Amino acid sequence: MTGASGITTPGTDARRRHDPNVRGFASDNYSGVHPEILAAIALANDGHQVAYGADDYTAHLQEVFRGHFGERAEAFPVFNGTGANVVALQSLLPRWGAVVAAESAHINVDECGAPEKIAGIKILTVPTPDGKLTPELIDQQAWGWGDEHRAQPLAVSITQSTELGTCYTAEEITAICEHAHERGMLVHMDGSRIANAAATLGLPLRAFTTDAGVDILSYGGTKNGLLLGECVVVLNPDAVRDILFLRKMSMQLASKMRFISVQFEALLTGDLWLRNATHANTMAKRLEQAVRAVEGVQVVRPVQANAVFALLPREVSERLQKTYRFYFWNEHTGEVRWMAAFDTTESDIDAFAAAIAEEMAKQG
Repeated sequence: MTGASGITTPGTDARRRHDPNVRGFASDNYSGVHPEILAAIALANDGHQVAYGADDYTAHLQEVFRGHFGERAEAFPVFNGTGANVVALQSLLPRWGAVVAAESAHINVDECGAPEKIAGIKILTVPTPDGKLTPELIDQQAWGWGDEHRAQPLAVSITQSTELGTCYTAEEITAICEHAHERGMLVHMDGSRIANAAATLGLPLRAFTTDAGVDILSYGGTKNGLLLGECVVVLNPDAVRDILFLRKMSMQLASKMRFISVQFEALLTGDLWLRNATHANTMAKRLEQAVRAVEGVQVVRPVQANAVFALLPREVSERLQKTYRFYFWNEHTGEVRWMAAFDTTESDIDAFAAAIAEEMAKQG
């Protein structure tokens, strides 16, 4: 198609470049977009709306998030999870501030140093056996206030569900928040898979966030069926500062924000968020049950959300990776991680489990 400028453009002549029948278990980010989300994007597409968040969809989104998190909640859509975490932590901490986090936390190992490089804060890490902090573990790094030689531990960051596939209970989060607040520290939750945790716990979202004392939340949408987009949700407005400016400065202010906001509206107005998460969790449990029956495969962590961690011979994993994408979680031990998504089917799980069994049989 030739435009007014005389430049030939592809127009509608694009072609599918992938096989939609190929499935992977590397990440729930590999999944497509839920049809209800695509329909919502199309709904918001006609006509013009004010840019940079002054649109009708972003305005209504505030009501949607308050329905889940309470009347004081404020939602700030951003592009991605790293951006959400960077903006959230900046809003809690001065430049000399530090955040206590599990050693396995995404902000520590999977964000290319963005919280430290972009936000200018220090991450104080604590080894954890299951990815979960406790008041006692926090105290390993929560000290040195007033010491000008030490970055000041002024916040705690927890992940729900954790990078190791475990879930904090509401009581555990309450204990962490009370402990942190007693020490003058604020609490951030990285909720990239918060819906999966809610499905496991059987609790409303506010029960283990607002009601437990969490001050600010990075709410994950991409892993739960969105095209793109996460949301910084301020639960305690008294705890944060300058978030509008920090979002812009961190390159997380979308000009056409309505297309992020309408996705969250479709996800959270009804039960789509919970349906998607429940299905992904169910598929992970199905995979766990199937591979536990395969001799030589060891499931090494509790399956509490949509992740399965397993040990099997490295050469078997490498052969399987030629057909099914997944990652080595620990290159030294050979531990692998298999993720289920909202669009993972029972037949996907059964075929993958059968392939694991077949390769293990070849291994002898």
